[in-house]
Amino acid sequence: MNLGLDDAERAFQIDVREFIDAHWPEGAREVGGAMAHPPGRRSVAEQHWYDALCARGWSVPNWPVAHGGTGWTPTQHYIWDRETTRAECPVMSAFGARMLAPVIYAWGSTAQQAKFLPPIREARVQWCQGYSEPGAGSDLASLRTRAVRDGDHYVVNGAKTWTTEAHVADWMFCLVRTNTTTERRQQGISFLLIDMASPGIEVHPILLLGDQHSVNSVTLTDVRVPVANLIGEENHGWTYAKGLLTHERTGIAGIATSQVRLGKLKQMAACEQDGALAEDAVFQRKLQEVEIELMALEMTELRTLATVQEGGAPGPESSILKIKGTELRQRIADLQIEALGYYGLPYPDDLLLGNEGPVGPDGALDSLRRMLYGRAASILGGSNEIQKNIIAKAVLGF
Repeated sequence: MNLGLDDAERAFQIDVREFIDAHWPEGAREVGGAMAHPPGRRSVAEQHWYDALCARGWSVPNWPVAHGGTGWTPTQHYIWDRETTRAECPVMSAFGARMLAPVIYAWGSTAQQAKFLPPIREARVQWCQGYSEPGAGSDLASLRTRAVRDGDHYVVNGAKTWTTEAHVADWMFCLVRTNTTTERRQQGISFLLIDMASPGIEVHPILLLGDQHSVNSVTLTDVRVPVANLIGEENHGWTYAKGLLTHERTGIAGIATSQVRLGKLKQMAACEQDGALAEDAVFQRKLQEVEIELMALEMTELRTLATVQEGGAPGPESSILKIKGTELRQRIADLQIEALGYYGLPYPDDLLLGNEGPVGPDGALDSLRRMLYGRAASILGGSNEIQKNIIAKAVLGF
């Protein structure tokens, strides 16, 4: 694998940087960081960024060209990901663009592709994921939400939990049980697209550490869903769900984001605690171990990206990326809090909720929020223990 950039790739990198500077300038970055606005509430600068992406044809670079993708090489994707992450550009919600869209353009009907893909590509609709249930989290095949056919509709009853961004979502892609007499639990599951404005849907917030609100519980009572919103075949939803999860787990790795946060951690170590950590051998060893593991994980990501570019799909590599990526994110967050020392102590709730000015150095509050929220990273998208089982079966043959 040649890790250097050729002339054409360097020209593309310059083009990307100029595009970012034009549509997400320094001033916007200072007030529009990743945690500045709750989901669904975009600033003017953020909306301008999304509009510029759509106009340039860069809003969904990973999609097939036939559906609005860019046709970039793996190296171009790598450059785009790194440059936009370093500039802390707004990120389109993964639920629609990176998770649901591949299911629709792989298994959806022509009518479904025409209806649902353009609003996702143009950042005009927000999606959430109706997978986990009170009794079916990592053991997703145990789901009990029921959908019964009634003419041209399904009548859905059940409950979903840990549903991220359900309180701002327009639509939910949802796994439901349409057959209760199958031998295997994975059979008899279907994949439905549900309008969140439908009668019978209730969304209740679940507050995380620091009173952060991003996840919810959702109850569905006699919700009527058109049969036209069924993806693929009835009772074959498990196949589509697994395809979606491989894309989700690959994205959860967040390698580019971890690289940026590692750079900020080095700055913290040099500045906080009177710079003592820059000379602390124990802390420096921890930092260097993380950096080495992150470099190794990046190579795995590049191999996976090359496979996808050649027409393949993420396989067990997505589980490897998910496990190591989330573990490294948590370790970096822990080290940031260690570097902050006194300023890494839990703040009063009013500070976490942003009702008063920040305490401590710039970025301290975001570091604390990310550390608290990041405790869930190794659980969401399929717990890391489940990912190890997947690797054992797919790679080791157990």
